[in-house]
Amino acid sequence: MWGRVSSLVVCVGFCALVGGGVVQAKAGEEGELAERLITLLKVGRVVVSEHQPLINDASKGEKGFTDKFAERQIIDKFKAKTQVDLSQPSGTPQRDVLRAMLESEREVVFDAQPVINKQGIGFKGFVPSVFARKAGQKFFAKTGIKIKLTGTDYRHLGNKPDDFEAEILRMFADPRHPKGQPYAKVTTVNGKPVMRVMDPEYAEATCLLCHGGPKGERDLSGAKKEGWKEGELAGAISVVLPLR
Repeated sequence: MWGRVSSLVVCVGFCALVGGGVVQAKAGEEGELAERLITLLKVGRVVVSEHQPLINDASKGEKGFTDKFAERQIIDKFKAKTQVDLSQPSGTPQRDVLRAMLESEREVVFDAQPVINKQGIGFKGFVPSVFARKAGQKFFAKTGIKIKLTGTDYRHLGNKPDDFEAEILRMFADPRHPKGQPYAKVTTVNGKPVMRVMDPEYAEATCLLCHGGPKGERDLSGAKKEGWKEGELAGAISVVLPLR
């Protein structure tokens, strides 16, 4: 799946700040790490998505969708997909970085408790895309690794594609590009070497409630619907890994 990763990757290592220290990985691990970070973010979104009816239940106050509950769900789903158990103590640089992402996701759910448990209000605005954006921001502050949702139909300014992302999104939209195939490249950002990875995402049935048709109609949040159809390119998850 990740066959388009540049051959330069095997010659370069990455470094990230975790807990105030520098974490370094062995050369050649960048592609795998990026893939796992993307999987971990996706898993977190799934957990939030699966619990939307509970989160938006106006009849309940305390809902039990706590940071610890969400963390356990994310750990279990991530292990099922990767065979990596993040409940175990960190023993490698890659695991330290993955744990930082898990911690970021848990913190987002913790911060949202007053909103989630607000009784008498239905739609809370705590949706998978908001969860992912905030988790990415916290993760960047911990590690210096950028991970974000991006697309041409971005709603939040922080999700706006940069020039590199816009180019790759055009490539993903080209019918000649194999559907679902990610893209990775070693390049520079602000004069510093990085590995950039983008993983395309396609509109699923659950996305269409807010992003489907009719185009221009207001969704639950008050934003205008994009008019997506199931299976169409919706955007991508973008990762920028600093290299040493």
